[in-house]
Amino acid sequence: MLLDLKSYLPTILAGLAGAALAALAGIPAGALIGSTLAVAGVSALGLKVGLPNGLRDLAFATIGVSLGSSVTEDVFGQISTWGISLSILILSLVVTVLTGRLLLTRIFGLDAQTATLASSPGTMSNAVAIAAEGTGDATAVMFLQLMRLLALVILVPPLAVAFDTSEVASALSPANMDILVLVSLLAAAVLLGLIGSRMGLPAASLLSGMAVSAAAHAGGLVQGATPPWVIFIAFALTGAVLGSRMSRVTLGQIRSYFLAGLSTVATALIVSLLFALIAVELTTLSFSQIWIAYAPGGVEAMSAIGLSLGLDPAYVAVHHLVRIFALILIVPVALKL
Repeated sequence: MLLDLKSYLPTILAGLAGAALAALAGIPAGALIGSTLAVAGVSALGLKVGLPNGLRDLAFATIGVSLGSSVTEDVFGQISTWGISLSILILSLVVTVLTGRLLLTRIFGLDAQTATLASSPGTMSNAVAIAAEGTGDATAVMFLQLMRLLALVILVPPLAVAFDTSEVASALSPANMDILVLVSLLAAAVLLGLIGSRMGLPAASLLSGMAVSAAAHAGGLVQGATPPWVIFIAFALTGAVLGSRMSRVTLGQIRSYFLAGLSTVATALIVSLLFALIAVELTTLSFSQIWIAYAPGGVEAMSAIGLSLGLDPAYVAVHHLVRIFALILIVPVALKL
């Protein structure tokens, strides 16, 4: 047990150090970005990086619990007003998958199945799992999805802050929930996440954390938010997971797919920006809040970014929940085209 922990220690320390430095530097979503880059850097130096699945799931569940803590009875009344935003989101997903597929097949010569899975804006684990079962080129899908994920984690927070000219009203931070209550929510979330993972549900731990926390808060059983230091550790561990994934990338993959990945990222960013601007015009919501909800990154990373930027957690959570299930339906249909 101690030997196992010792093998993960460089990853954990690098993630915490990178998270702390980036947060102190005032970088938007600094804990997540700093941890990701620090662990990716450690991997580039030749050290073995990675985290045990249990610790990864705990970090994702913590982010989910934090997102779900914003759900109250008032939120259910707001969901109906988010209908326009959610409709535009689904349309943007369809356009992102189809434009990415067109780009990768026509310009870079990838087959249609590989291009479709590589262009899926989120649910990376689901896309890679489909490819691993024999649909498309699993190596190309893995590299292009990892490149998209890393690029968006680094680019989205500063761009969202830079492009947003609206003034977001600051609210008083709620009191922190009792630590025993938090532990109980996390235990339930991790357990449900394990069940969801075995059923093939993407981002199962994060979704279960959101569901458990939202139900408890909306029902009045639990009050308060996740303590900031707990969220910081969750961000650092999530960044370490993202940085560790980059260790799977080889120089051969970079040479073969770098331009294709760069083009896919740029296309997905442009599409999400355009649809976010449309949503801003049709709603009263801020650009940064909409774009984080629309951003074509992994659900765990984008949810963490939204939480760290102080955006409406309920809005971001609902949109990413809808995005997951929409992609589960959109991608198989696109594969059959």
